[in-house]
Amino acid sequence: MTDPTTGRRRGRLAPAAAALLLLLLSGCAAEAPAQPTAPSPTASATSSPRSSPAAPADEPAGPPVRSSPSSVAAPSAPPAPGAEAAPVPAPGPVALAASAPVSVRIPSAGGFSELLHLGLRADGSLEVPPTHPGAPASWYTGSPTPGERGPAVLLGHVNATDGGPGVFAGLRGLVPGDRIEVLREDGSTAVFAVERGEQYAKNAFPTHEVYGDTVGAELRLITCDGYDPATGLFDDNYVVYARLLA
Repeated sequence: MTDPTTGRRRGRLAPAAAALLLLLLSGCAAEAPAQPTAPSPTASATSSPRSSPAAPADEPAGPPVRSSPSSVAAPSAPPAPGAEAAPVPAPGPVALAASAPVSVRIPSAGGFSELLHLGLRADGSLEVPPTHPGAPASWYTGSPTPGERGPAVLLGHVNATDGGPGVFAGLRGLVPGDRIEVLREDGSTAVFAVERGEQYAKNAFPTHEVYGDTVGAELRLITCDGYDPATGLFDDNYVVYARLLA
């Protein structure tokens, strides 16, 4: 397992393919993620793409790229005389300075894990955490550090080699508003709020939705789902989307 590579480029994560985790009953093992696509032409010129894994030849295509959040919206018409203007919500924090993650805690699920720092193997495939009982989750070093602008990516198993629960076994129980706390090397804690969780078939994984650029700091927790007892495999991934609070 590796620490973050020196010279890792900062900025938002360029749209990349999904880390298609292949989870056996005894634990997870990852398939190679897909080839990254070029950044949206409307993305901020001040952000640089990050390294992304190489693609298998049969990687399914992702959906169309979403409109870049950095695009300039058309001005709205002024309110009619006497009409009350809608209140403008106070802006939240956009991003924190870069700092590698140390651990993740999910209070509502009673979950805690130290974080490995994993990148790519020599063949370009994604490294994944070990599957032994008590194996920690990992941060993908090609994604932003949690709290930086862009989608930071944490991977974890839903079960363990002894048949017990894995570190991310509780992801399905998370609901909007639940907090996820990531302790960082600079001593700060990036606090995220869950927005939603989604189950995706591995052969229809929405790569841009999960890995595409975001205007603020976001977090993706990824594990496996959709266990098929006939094959002993998990056919799906489960992704939790969260947004930085502080």
